[in-house]
Amino acid sequence: MTVNGENIPLQGIGDATLAGLIAHLKLSPNRIAVELNGELVDRLAFASTTLNDSDVLELIHYVGGG
Repeated sequence: MTVNGENIPLQGIGDATLAGLIAHLKLSPNRIAVELNGELVDRLAFASTTLNDSDVLELIHYVGGG
């Protein structure tokens, strides 16, 4: 699959869900927006969204500050 333009093997993630990918990347699920194959994914669906090798994801991690 492709995450932010980089190929990431799905086999290395363990749990092949969006929540599993976010945990694998050590990102906070509360501070991230995810686009999967051109569609925005609701945060409540992260755990139930299964990933495939052909998926294209864009992850946007929010950082606070001023």
